[in-house]
Amino acid sequence: MTLLAVDNVTCEYRTRGGIVRAVAGVSLHVQRGETLAIVGESGCGKSTLAKLVLGLAPISSGRIVFAGEDTATMDRAGRRNFRRHVQAVFQDPYSSLNPRLRVERILAEPMQAHGSGRAAVRARVEEVLALVGLPRDAARLYPHEFSGGQRQRIAIARALTLQPSLIVLDEPISALDVSIRAQILNLLQDIQDELGLAYLLIAHDLALVAHASRRAAVMYLGRIVEIGDTDTLFGTPQHPYTQALLRAVLLPDPGIRRARDLIKGEIASALSPPSGCHFHPRCPHALDACRTQVPPLVARGSVSAACWLAAPPSAAPGQA
Repeated sequence: MTLLAVDNVTCEYRTRGGIVRAVAGVSLHVQRGETLAIVGESGCGKSTLAKLVLGLAPISSGRIVFAGEDTATMDRAGRRNFRRHVQAVFQDPYSSLNPRLRVERILAEPMQAHGSGRAAVRARVEEVLALVGLPRDAARLYPHEFSGGQRQRIAIARALTLQPSLIVLDEPISALDVSIRAQILNLLQDIQDELGLAYLLIAHDLALVAHASRRAAVMYLGRIVEIGDTDTLFGTPQHPYTQALLRAVLLPDPGIRRARDLIKGEIASALSPPSGCHFHPRCPHALDACRTQVPPLVARGSVSAACWLAAPPSAAPGQA
């Protein structure tokens, strides 16, 4: 059952240099209890998309539907219910927690804002601390008295206090030591299995995406260029950008050799994106059509790719 549906959503904002189209016609859905990962280089629009889902940035066009209700037309009660059921865990646990508040107060604030009584708040604080593997005594301490991994556990506990249906995970382990990243990933998986939560995972680490999600979407300059089943997408990628991202991943065995035709150049500015397929200036396989026509997302089995090379003959224009 679909919990979140993003339908042809665009986000534009004006800067001194002009209009930036950070998200350009993105469509995707998240089922209850599943993890959908959004992956891409810095500047591809994945964090802006997360803000749109959370209601922290305005939608220029399109719509976002949560639990069957359009977020743009929700009344006050609907908006309040949406905020209860959609929570977030941010990248940096050092800046996402108020250093002046004890952990008990940090966890209590969302519940108090939604009208929970003192006894219910106290019981829920103990419950979520146990869920994330922290002792009851942690409630009396301040954030600076914890390690980075423990702080992220506190941030996860705060996201759980209101018993959400969807949590947006914005690079949840990238600021942590390598030695504890697996612990946080396993914790998130255990919580999902126990509570049936859905995750929208924002990441640039392909190994994390392959481990933590069953479906993934690859973004480039505001557009989704490939989306589908993670195993298929990473096993037999259709889009040249996805292929290049995978070739750039370091292999643990130095004896393994593979093609190193990595993408060249830098990602273009969202102020003046290339015409046609945004990736064509960096693509070694670009056709004439790629320079002038935007390729649609075309399904091939469990994966859809926006590439004229991956499109069936009936959909693809003539080659160069």
